[in-house]
Amino acid sequence: MANGQARRVSIANDPRVRAFLYQGLLAAALIGLAWLAWRNAVANMQARGVPIGFGFWDETAGFDVNQSLIPYSALSTYGRAFWVGLLNTLLVGAVSILLATPLGFAVGLARLAPNWMLSRLALVYVELTRNTPLLLQLFFWYNAVLKTLPSPRQSINVAGVFFLNNRGLYLPRPTFYHGAGLVGAALAFAAALAVALAFAGRRRQAKTGERSQDLWTAATLIVGLPTVAYFAVGRPIGLEFAQLSGFNLRGGMEIHPEFAALTFGLVTYTAGFIAEIVRAGVQAVPRGQSEAAAALGLHRPLALRLVVAPQALRLITPPLTSQYLNIVKNSSLAVFVGYPDLVLVFAGTVLNQTHAAMQVMAVTMAVYLAISLVVSFALNLFDARNALKER
Repeated sequence: MANGQARRVSIANDPRVRAFLYQGLLAAALIGLAWLAWRNAVANMQARGVPIGFGFWDETAGFDVNQSLIPYSALSTYGRAFWVGLLNTLLVGAVSILLATPLGFAVGLARLAPNWMLSRLALVYVELTRNTPLLLQLFFWYNAVLKTLPSPRQSINVAGVFFLNNRGLYLPRPTFYHGAGLVGAALAFAAALAVALAFAGRRRQAKTGERSQDLWTAATLIVGLPTVAYFAVGRPIGLEFAQLSGFNLRGGMEIHPEFAALTFGLVTYTAGFIAEIVRAGVQAVPRGQSEAAAALGLHRPLALRLVVAPQALRLITPPLTSQYLNIVKNSSLAVFVGYPDLVLVFAGTVLNQTHAAMQVMAVTMAVYLAISLVVSFALNLFDARNALKER
């Protein structure tokens, strides 16, 4: 009897048991609060006639979108409008990341250049972009730059191929005919061969120390094989050029000023932060590494590419991930320049018409969370792979 009481006393005094008990009570309290909040929200929504479920998803939207990567009209559903906004968000995010990365790296390396004028110009760019609000920069690109361009009739014409006016940039649109798939297959096959050559060259270099010389071979494959296929099947890919019709241009591929302003703003703003990340990463590499490369006879650009950059990349990748995530999240400012992204189309127009605030906002937040997690996961894999190789 005494042993049983002692055992119960010892269990009650066990810190792990108490910790488990406290955590269970906290979890129960949080679940209870969430259930009460949900019940009150549902009651209020029912009292005001606000939809609770997702029945609105298949209803007719009744509004147009000026830029869509998939077929869409006013007769499409709210669910279709969601996909239009999501694809537009992914498009501007991907394009901005692809453009901001090389620009940021170039400016960051220019900050470290021995040329005084180049380094000071890079410093001015970094300080200007980092210390002015992104929204102000978006307004600058949209109102002060793009909206001051000439009208369509007075478009800036570059050899009859490119047209620039206050309604956008008009580029040649690719047109595909029978046999174009063979050209695409040839391009994919050439790219696969180039990747295989790259891996084989890296394995050979790891075993023998001999640098791979397969770059020109890969470039020849990627350019040459699709070109041969293009002419062999009768040139199945053409270009459609924009032409003036009435008061506007027709044909070609149009880049709307809203998309251009948002992209320019995100790219120039984020590149300033990437530049500082690159500069700090390069300067964090011990100076002895550069001196050792110089002692081996490597000139500065080659030493930077082969010795300093691989070591700096390990330090650059984690903060670079944050900047990529910021690009995606900052793209929600598209509402201020009228670009139809997810926030403007779904969390704006759809919410105002359906009044399904909880459902719309929950879906929108979940989408941004999912995008951020995917981007973070991909870059963490790259960082882990790079760190493993360095060991």
